[in-house]
Amino acid sequence: MKVTNLNVKNVDIPVVFESSKSLAVASLKLIFKVAGACENKTAGLARLAANMLNEGTKSKGSITFARELETRAINLEVSAGYETLAIDINCLKEYFNFALDKLAELLAEPNLTKESLDKCKITTFGEISNLANDNDYVARCGLYELLYKGTNLAMPNIGTKESIEAISLNDIKEFLSSHMDLGNLFIVFGGDVNENDLWLLKDALNLLEVGKKRELEILTTSDKCEKKFITKQSEQAYVYFGAPFNVIQDERFKANVAMFILGESGFGSRIMEEIRVKRGLAYSAYARGVYNLSSTQVYGYLQTKNESKDEAMSVVLSEFDKFIKHGATKNELAQAKKFLLGSLPLRLETLFRRLGIAEGEFYQGKKLGSFMDELKKIEALSLKELNDFIATHDEISKLSFCVLYDGK
Repeated sequence: MKVTNLNVKNVDIPVVFESSKSLAVASLKLIFKVAGACENKTAGLARLAANMLNEGTKSKGSITFARELETRAINLEVSAGYETLAIDINCLKEYFNFALDKLAELLAEPNLTKESLDKCKITTFGEISNLANDNDYVARCGLYELLYKGTNLAMPNIGTKESIEAISLNDIKEFLSSHMDLGNLFIVFGGDVNENDLWLLKDALNLLEVGKKRELEILTTSDKCEKKFITKQSEQAYVYFGAPFNVIQDERFKANVAMFILGESGFGSRIMEEIRVKRGLAYSAYARGVYNLSSTQVYGYLQTKNESKDEAMSVVLSEFDKFIKHGATKNELAQAKKFLLGSLPLRLETLFRRLGIAEGEFYQGKKLGSFMDELKKIEALSLKELNDFIATHDEISKLSFCVLYDGK
């Protein structure tokens, strides 16, 4: 695994690359930074724009274009998250050149028509309607409204019925032309390929504008300890909670161990032990750290009886407070190390997993291989170092809650 460059229009585009002969496949991912929902002028714009690119080309339409890919088992998909917009291509090596031709066709004449937009909107309306009946989704959105009030992260990536209705074809065209650019692009490339194959990308990439480097807005996670209750017909209470977790990158390995012990390790975690095993309040409960470039937080969830919601919230708060005050035990640290180090072979088992890890490392600004370095740091981590770290992060106890329940 290494980082190389592809020069297009005098722009050096970083490429995370690994050649592997284990399978005759090719994997290519184009990632445009600061091009997701963080850049939305209207909620749902980035996602709708990405969906439009999945509608094939203007001359061939979605059906013919998709059939040309499917008959060769080529997967070409565009998606938009909060921070990035990505184009994924996965195929057999023998069809890689054909897949790149299809990519060039798509970038040259995407199916940005009113008919295509109307189709994507109808599909999105259906998804929004279905999500309105998904209690987990509704409660999760409510939590993010508390934690990131007034920001794009407080709005659902999919948008709302009203926001999607307001998006015009010109909005889509403007968003794509201003965010799919060379200046904010990096590439992840691997499989039964070599570096020279990168030059095959030039025809497609020459269709993009150079653009100007964009800066990602860093969001502050709320520490106001707010509570929001959503009344909705439900046999269970859906409890979502979150708080700031201000961890510098060099100490993320400590955060990973701490959160594994507190809420990520299933039946071995503090929260699961207290919530389910001792009190029988929920079938499942977890808490984990979320470390994005734009925001970092503790995020957790449990589902319990409607009448038990207040007790469950009280237990979560108590467990966070005890964890900060007393830290982890020697046995908990040993079990965390055993799992995190023991699962290494599975995490590196396939090319796609290795590329995924390398993509995350590069995107986060780390050197390739830092994943392995962090595991070595975990192996050497002492109980005192871990507990000193936990004690200095009392911000994780400043939890906000969003609870969906039946209102009775």
